[in-house]
Amino acid sequence: MKPVRWGWLGDAKIAREHVIPGMKKSPICDIRAVASRDIAKARRVASSLGVPKAYGSYEELLADPEIEAVYNPLPNHLHVPWSIKAAEAGKHVLCEKPIALTAAEAETLLAARDRTGVLIQEAFMVRTNPQWVRARTLVREGALGAVKAMQWVFAYYLMDAANVRNMAAIGGGGIYDIGCYPITTTRYIFEAEPTRVVSLIDRDPDFGTDRLASVLLDFGDGRQASFMTSTQLAPHQRATIMGDKGRITIEIPANAPATGTFRILLDDGSALADASAKAESFTDVDQYMIQGEAFSKAIRGQRPQVTPLEDAVANMRVIDAIFRSAESGGWEAVR
Repeated sequence: MKPVRWGWLGDAKIAREHVIPGMKKSPICDIRAVASRDIAKARRVASSLGVPKAYGSYEELLADPEIEAVYNPLPNHLHVPWSIKAAEAGKHVLCEKPIALTAAEAETLLAARDRTGVLIQEAFMVRTNPQWVRARTLVREGALGAVKAMQWVFAYYLMDAANVRNMAAIGGGGIYDIGCYPITTTRYIFEAEPTRVVSLIDRDPDFGTDRLASVLLDFGDGRQASFMTSTQLAPHQRATIMGDKGRITIEIPANAPATGTFRILLDDGSALADASAKAESFTDVDQYMIQGEAFSKAIRGQRPQVTPLEDAVANMRVIDAIFRSAESGGWEAVR
């Protein structure tokens, strides 16, 4: 397969430290260019990562006929406008999560995709991570019996007012940043959409962002999912899938390391404190390389998209309902 020629927009930490280094490991992801509004910064980043081209504006990169696909890790409020501009320039787009700030905004990407004929995808690397693929396989095979519940905890501590995650006006806050992971993975495991949600959100009095949120999702047929996210608690993440015959615990559900080992635990519950758990390990698996390869293969027509754009819109509908519930104080339908 001919490698896909990639460029990316901005100097986001996720791009510099994880996504681009991961994609560079793949023989089918050819990272050709980076763009920043500061040409000196673009040149420094390009030099540090061994990227041939550096541009001093996003427009210049989008005008480069060599670039076939664009990775968009800009601040959340810029995801949709710059993804549309990339699509209109004929570039396929892998856009960081959350793909938009509302479902209605995300739906504008559907029109852009249909108008331009390019592929647009939300960058949920968990959907192609082998640990989540294995978890869904075990669920489908009946290893847990009837799966009725999922639970997530995801927290970090961040008090820097200059960090985009603490800027409410441009899409900061825990739900947008990390709450999207429990939503997408519960939908992935249940292979269904929640019908309603209820949430409790505490906002930082200075930042205005959601700093602590607890959410319950009703998937119908007695299936429930719950999660807690925080931007001001001790760092921690863990996900558990519960069936009537067993459970799966995913120890590092979102930020699984690119080198070293991470595990999932399959437990029938016959002993406490994981004493009856059987571990499955994954070693030196770079989820960002896998994500980049999967989307590149979709661009070349070698495989379907892992998460079509419609899936991203569905995720945003859940987020919309979570914010409505926090305001109304009750259950809100996902619509």
